[in-house]
Amino acid sequence: MDPLQQLAPPIAPPPVGAWPPAPGWWILLLMLPLLGLLLWLLRRWFARRRPNDLAEATVDPLRQAALLELQQMSRPADGEPASLWLQQLNALLKRLCRTRYPEEHPHRLSGRAWLAFLDSRCPAAGLTRWMILVEGAYRPDCRLDDQAIEGLEQSVGVWIRKHA
Repeated sequence: MDPLQQLAPPIAPPPVGAWPPAPGWWILLLMLPLLGLLLWLLRRWFARRRPNDLAEATVDPLRQAALLELQQMSRPADGEPASLWLQQLNALLKRLCRTRYPEEHPHRLSGRAWLAFLDSRCPAAGLTRWMILVEGAYRPDCRLDDQAIEGLEQSVGVWIRKHA
C-alpha cells in the first residue's frame, strides 16, 4: 500500500467571517476615541494660547492708552482745516514707535521714509497710501473730506491694534 493513501484527508479551514476582528483591530478601535480626545484638547490649548487682537489691546497698557487717545482726538469736520489733527496723529505714531523701537530711532524719520517704516511694521494698515499724514501737517490750509478722515483714522487704529 502506498504511504500517501494512508494519510487522512486534509482539514478544510473554517470560513473567514467579518466577526470577530483580529486583535490589532480591537486596539485600533480603542485608540480612535483617545486620538479624538487628544486632538480636541490640543485645539483648546492652542486657542487659549493665541489671544485675539482686542484681548491684547486690553492687556497692553501702551496700546490701550494709544487707542484711547486716538478715540479722544477731535476730528475735523468735512471741509475744516485738518492740519492740527494730522499733527496729533503723526505725534501719536512717533511716540509709539519711539517707545517700541528705541534702537532704530524712528522718530527721526519723515516723509516717505516714515510711512515706509510704519508700513514695514504693519502692512495691513496700508499707511503708505496716506501721504497726507506727513504732508498735511505742513500745508497751511489742508482740508479733508469725511471719507478720507474716516479712512485715515481706521488705518491708524489698525496699525496700533495689530502692531504697536
